[in-house]
Amino acid sequence: MRARLTTVFACQSCGAVSPKWLGRCPDCGEWNSYIEEARSDRPALTVEPAYEPISQATVATESRLSTGMPGLDRVLGGGLVPGSVILLGGEPGIGKSTLLLQVARSIAAAQDVLYASGEESAAQVRLRGERLDIREPRLLVLAETEVSRIVAHAEARPPAALVVDSIQAVRKSSLASAAGTVSQVREAAGALQRYAKARAVPVILIGHVTKDGSLAGPKSLEHLVDAVVTVEGDRGGSRRVVRASKNRYGAVDELALYEMTGQGLVEIANPSALLLAERRKGVPGSAVTASREGARSLLVEIQALVGPQSAGSPRRVAIGVDGSRLALLLAVLEGAGVALASREVFVSCAGGLEVTEPSADLAIVAALASSARGRALPEGSVWFGEIGLLGEVRTVTAGVSRLKEAAALGFDEVWLPAGNAGEAAGFPDLRAHPIDRVSEFLKRMSV
Repeated sequence: MRARLTTVFACQSCGAVSPKWLGRCPDCGEWNSYIEEARSDRPALTVEPAYEPISQATVATESRLSTGMPGLDRVLGGGLVPGSVILLGGEPGIGKSTLLLQVARSIAAAQDVLYASGEESAAQVRLRGERLDIREPRLLVLAETEVSRIVAHAEARPPAALVVDSIQAVRKSSLASAAGTVSQVREAAGALQRYAKARAVPVILIGHVTKDGSLAGPKSLEHLVDAVVTVEGDRGGSRRVVRASKNRYGAVDELALYEMTGQGLVEIANPSALLLAERRKGVPGSAVTASREGARSLLVEIQALVGPQSAGSPRRVAIGVDGSRLALLLAVLEGAGVALASREVFVSCAGGLEVTEPSADLAIVAALASSARGRALPEGSVWFGEIGLLGEVRTVTAGVSRLKEAAALGFDEVWLPAGNAGEAAGFPDLRAHPIDRVSEFLKRMSV
C-alpha cells in the first residue's frame, strides 16, 4: 500500500498540529508559529512482541565514560552513560562547541570520537580546533547534515562517542520540511536516539535556544533525551556556568563553573573565592550567604539597594534570586518594623549565579535592612537560614558543609538558625550567632 502525502501545519514552539494555518497556537499561545509541513500516512507495522520480564532485561556493565572535565562529569552524575543522549543548550557564542571539542579531545586520546558538524565545514572545525591546540588523529570530523548518513558513518566505524552540532542543522531527506522544523528535529533526534540505544554509544546533541532562553524545537525533544545540560553566562564576560535541568542518571542540582580563556574552558578550582573576589567591604547592602549547589556549598554575595520613597508604584527587582520569595521577605521585614512599602527595592546575586534555595533568606533580609538603614554589616560574617511567614528562622539542610566552606575562606562569624547551632560546635574558629526570629536578628545586629 502506497503512502499518501498530506499537508498539515505544525507549531514550531510546542509541536501542535492543525489541518489549517492558525495565527496563534491554542496549545502554547505563540503567535505566527505555524509552518506548513508535508507528512505521509504510512501503514502501521506489524511486529512480533519483544517484551521480556524486568528481571531478565540485559543490564549494561560498561562503566561511565569520562569527559576529561571533572566539573562536567559531576554535572552528568559521573560521566557519559553508554547509550545515553545528552542535549547541550545555550545562547550563540556561549561556548557549547568549544566545550564539546574539549570533551572530544579528551576521549579521542584513547578512542575514536565522531564529531558531525552540520553548521561548519571540516576545515572550519579544524581552525577552531587549532586555536584550542586540538590535533588528535582519533577525533574524526564529518561535515554532514543528512542524519541517515551520520548514522551510517557511525555504524561503519563505531566511535566511543558521537557529537552532533547541531540538532537544528541536521535533517532527514525523506521529509519535505526544512531543517530545524518540528518534524525534522523530532525525526532526526529519534534516529540518533535509536542508534545510541542500539549500539550503547553516548550521543551529545548541541541545541539552540530561543529569544526567551528556552531550548528551540518541540518539547518532545527534551523528553526524548536522557539529560539536558545548559551553558549559561554573559557573552561579554568570561565566566560560564554548566548545569543540568534534567538527568536520568544523576542529580539535577549540580553545577560547574568555568572560565573562558584562549585555550578553551578552564574549570574554576575555588569558585567561592572567585565569586567574592570583587566584593567591597564595609558597604551597606552586602551580605555573604552559603548556598548549596548540588553536593557542594558556595559562598556568594547578596547585594541589596533600597531606594528613596517613590510617588508611584515602587519597583521590586530580583536578579538571581526568587522574586516571589523577595516579596515574602519584604512583608516579613515590614512586620518587624523596617518600612519598605513605599521604597524601591533591588536585590541581586553577584557573580551571575542564581540562588533559589530558601537558605539565602537570612542573607537577603540582612542586606535589605543594612541598605535601608545605611549601616554596613559586620565584616567576616556569613548568613544562612530559611525565613517563614511568621518571621521565624527555620533550620536548613547541610549546615556542616556550609560552615566548612565559610571556615575555609577565613570567615570568623556565622549567623544561622537556632536549629543548626549544634552543627557549629565542630568549628571553633567560627563564632556562631543562633537566630530564632527576624525581629530578634534585627535587634542584635542593630540595623
